[in-house]
Amino acid sequence: MSTDQNRLKFAWLEVTGLCNEFCDHCYADSSPKGTHGAMSVRDWMSVIDQLSGMGALDVQFIGGEPTLYPDLPELIRRAYGAGLSVEVFSNMSHIREELWETFVDCGVRLATSYYSDTAEDHDAVTRLKGSHKRTRANVERALRLNSPLRGGVVAVREGQRVREAAQDLVTLGVDQVGGDRTRAFGRASRGVTPAVADLCGHCAHEKCAVGPTGDVWPCVLGRFLSIGNVLTVPLSKIWGGTRMAEVRADIAAALGEGAESCTPPQFLPMCGPCGPCVPSVGYCDPKQATSTPRDATISASA
Repeated sequence: MSTDQNRLKFAWLEVTGLCNEFCDHCYADSSPKGTHGAMSVRDWMSVIDQLSGMGALDVQFIGGEPTLYPDLPELIRRAYGAGLSVEVFSNMSHIREELWETFVDCGVRLATSYYSDTAEDHDAVTRLKGSHKRTRANVERALRLNSPLRGGVVAVREGQRVREAAQDLVTLGVDQVGGDRTRAFGRASRGVTPAVADLCGHCAHEKCAVGPTGDVWPCVLGRFLSIGNVLTVPLSKIWGGTRMAEVRADIAAALGEGAESCTPPQFLPMCGPCGPCVPSVGYCDPKQATSTPRDATISASA
């Protein structure tokens, strides 16, 4: 497929692997031991400029916990100035005042994970005492500031009160709340090596992800499939290049041309084929709509 037929519209920018939480199900394997990687602020700005020049529409800053990246305000303003729509996916437990100002000035959309309506259950997932209190308080602040906000509730543990968590967000005023099951990537894989068949099949279709080392992935879950590195090759050369074509061919061979399983709602609805399940929390997979496993890979129905 040519780049004319597969225009790059969206990119996840994983600016750090550092996170103040240590969730068992983290697909990125982020933790307090993570680092900001090899990409400098200038490198990230170059990527942002390249995305704008390629006609991209949206970027989402992720991590790790992106609010722990000291130069995030500068990168947000660069993206906003380049005409890109910006979303920050954060656990919303650590937002300094400068970031709130940047969010408002640049019309930043926010997205967050929320695990329970009780502090005990939420903090058990994040392994950070007090995280529920801080996250909930910052959700309330975002709503007071009229910052667009969506929430995702991931079922991780028995008795987690995921439905109550979703209702809590709705009651607070969050009008887009999605639910998902654990995805067996990163720490959630429990050491199992990921495979192409575990992906949804929409990787490298109008989207890619750039990691802290400069590696470009077909999506955030497909980080074991590098298609290039922006520290050595321009993104415009990587997108539609030979390696990307090889990866897309491997994905098509494993999953076919029409992916059927839903992608996690904490990512973008453009991952398709259907949008987030709002506001329900539960198992949403067109192939196994009547099944409700606690834990599954994307390819559990394959």
